[in-house]
Amino acid sequence: MRFFGEIISLAVAFLWMGSALVSEVLSKRWGVFVSNVWRMFLTTLFIALLCWYCLGAPYPVYADGKAWFWLALSGLVGYVMGDYCLFKSYIMIGSLYGQLMMTLSPAAAAFAAWVMLGQHLTWCNLLAMVITLSGIALSILGRSEEHKVSLRLPWQGVLFAIGAGLGQGFGLVLSKVGMDYYTHGVPADVLPSIEYVLPFSANMIRCISGFFFYFLLMWMHQGMGEFRRCSKDRKGYLFVIIAVCFGPFVGVGLSLMALQYTAAGIASTLMALSPILIIFPSHWLFKTPVTWKHIVGAIISCIGVSLFFLL
Repeated sequence: MRFFGEIISLAVAFLWMGSALVSEVLSKRWGVFVSNVWRMFLTTLFIALLCWYCLGAPYPVYADGKAWFWLALSGLVGYVMGDYCLFKSYIMIGSLYGQLMMTLSPAAAAFAAWVMLGQHLTWCNLLAMVITLSGIALSILGRSEEHKVSLRLPWQGVLFAIGAGLGQGFGLVLSKVGMDYYTHGVPADVLPSIEYVLPFSANMIRCISGFFFYFLLMWMHQGMGEFRRCSKDRKGYLFVIIAVCFGPFVGVGLSLMALQYTAAGIASTLMALSPILIIFPSHWLFKTPVTWKHIVGAIISCIGVSLFFLL
């Protein structure tokens, strides 16, 4: 089918938009800790079933100690630190601005790859960073009555959103390191038959790490009372299942599938359209004010993201 990869990439953008909207509702309903404990648990369960069907065992069969270490560290940075900040930003500034700030992720990944993997930052990378930051600044900055530039949003929410973008970017690079160790541990004659499952099973390690740390943080901050209270909320389960399917399970799976049918740059650029797609649903659902400055800023940020992959 022609343009199959491009169609999947657009579907991923819509899934991630839906995940952001549902996660905003969930985080306000259950709080950050309980939401993510359930999210990590259900994603782990779904991936375990997939691995059992495809690999014959409900766990990453060929992952050695180094793979577990780096992927677990990726889960701590990406899922715990990054998603904690993301969910807090949803509560404080909403999913619309939270998704806009997530366009910082490619810049954070490029910087992390430069520090950890020795990959050089090109002038194109720096240009993409400047354009992305310019679009974000246009959307979140305004002029006060004293004609001074100031934030139009709560600064705590903006800081959490920045932390989410940085956490996802650094977590992505750590995932690459872990995936390299994981892939090297798979026998050469087995690798072709299970290659498509490896990213899912690697994500399972990240989710196990995320579940452990979120549960520990929830127990330290809230105890089990809030967890038991939210566990009686049947409607909340619907939101968390949708968030899991749209985000870390189906969304990630389709994003990997898209890369098999189209160029990585095209796929990544189409998937990065979420900050634009979310503008009007967020306005309709949450009455988030939308201005032309915000729309133009989101478009500029997405152009900056595309330059990371297309130049």
